[in-house]
Amino acid sequence: MKTKKTDRYASSGPLASAPSIAQASGVMAPEIRPGQSIELLKELHILTRDGKLNQDSRRKLKQVYHLYQFIEKLLLELTGKEDGKSGGVTLADHGAGKSYLGFIIYDLFFKASKAGHIYGIETRPELVQKSRELAARLGFDRMSFLNLSVAESALTGELPERIDVVTALHACDTATDDAIAFGLQKHARFMVLVPCCQAEVARALSQHKAISLSRTPLAELWRHPLHTRELGSQLTNVLRCLYLEAAGYQVSVTELVGWEHSMKNELILARYTGQPQRAAAQRLRALLQEFGLTTLLDTRFTLPADTV
Repeated sequence: MKTKKTDRYASSGPLASAPSIAQASGVMAPEIRPGQSIELLKELHILTRDGKLNQDSRRKLKQVYHLYQFIEKLLLELTGKEDGKSGGVTLADHGAGKSYLGFIIYDLFFKASKAGHIYGIETRPELVQKSRELAARLGFDRMSFLNLSVAESALTGELPERIDVVTALHACDTATDDAIAFGLQKHARFMVLVPCCQAEVARALSQHKAISLSRTPLAELWRHPLHTRELGSQLTNVLRCLYLEAAGYQVSVTELVGWEHSMKNELILARYTGQPQRAAAQRLRALLQEFGLTTLLDTRFTLPADTV
C-alpha cells in the first residue's frame, strides 16, 4: 500500500531553519556554500523550486559570491577590531533592488552573529515590501529595508549616525555618487562600489563639445557619441577615485567578474585612512578644468578649501 508523500522539512517556524542543500538533496552543489539557506536561494530565484541551478543563476551567483569575498574580508577586519563596540557592524546597501547582495551577506556572515545590522535602500516600494516579507519569513531580524533614494537616505533618522560599510552594486548613474556622499557623511570605514550607467559626465561633455574641439585636440576623444559615452564612463570613475582619495580613503580598482559575465564590471574599494591626499584633490580639480567640467566642483566633487 502506498503512503502519501509528505514534506519532511515542513515547519511552522522561520525559514532560517530550513535544510541546507546537502540535507535536501544529499549532494552539495559545487556552487553553493555549506550552511546556506536553501529557501533563501529559492526565494531569490537562484535555485529552482526543485533545488537546481540554471546557467543564468550560475552567472548571478558567481557575481554575488565574488563581491562577497571582498566584503567578507572587510567584515572580518571590522569584527576583529571592534574593541567592545556595541551593536556590531552596520552595512548599508544602496540601490538594493531585490536585495540579493544583502540577503547573501546576512545568510553567510550576519546570521551566525548576535550583533550587526544590514540596511537595504531602494526606491521601488514593491521590492522593499517583498524584501521585508522575505526577511520576516527567514527570521533575518537584523535586516531593515527603506523605501528611499540614496540621496534621501542621508537625511533620514531611520539609519544610525555612523555606517561601517557602504555598498552600491550597479547603482545607476549618479546614485553611485550619492552613495559616496552618504558614505562620507556616515564616516564609513569602507565603501564597495560597482558603478553603472555613468551618464552625467557624458552629458556635460556633449553640451560643450564644440567649444572643447576648438580649444584642445583632446576633445577628439569624445567627438563621436559612442566615444563620448565610453570616455564619460571612464572619466567618471577616475574622478570618483580621486575624490575618495582627497577625502581620506585609500582606493583600489579591480574587476568584479570576468568581462564575459558583465560589462558593468569595475569594482572600486575604498578604505578610510583619515589622511586626505592634497595631490588627489589637485589632480581632480585639474581634470575637471581640462575637460570643462568645473561646475561639478559645486555638486558632485565638493572639495574643502584647504585641500586645493
